[in-house]
Amino acid sequence: MHRSRVSALLIDTPEPEAAAAFWSAALGAPTSPVPSEEQFTSLHEAIPGLEVAVQAIDDAPRFHLDLETDDVEAETARLLGLGATQVGRWLECRILRAPGGHLLCVLPVHSTPEVFEAGARVWP
Repeated sequence: MHRSRVSALLIDTPEPEAAAAFWSAALGAPTSPVPSEEQFTSLHEAIPGLEVAVQAIDDAPRFHLDLETDDVEAETARLLGLGATQVGRWLECRILRAPGGHLLCVLPVHSTPEVFEAGARVWP
């Protein structure tokens, strides 16, 4: 058995400064760069309980979800079994495409133990 939960909503864009300014004003959320990950700008408390960030990309604008898990391999296999396809890797993250075309990332737990325990679902 393993556990996973939706941990983040990423706003992917080739225009990160403009997007961060817009979403900060639209959601009333202050921004800050993410230390050691310069492609991300955090939107603090934009959606309570969920990390929200703008991510600089060299592709078409889109949104994607991050799922954090205590077993990346098992969660990736579960989602592949549901019809997702793996399209890449980045560090410990697996990048998948869900049926319908949306991207999602599967990554190791990065929230606090209390947050993960409160929101994670258990999978066989």
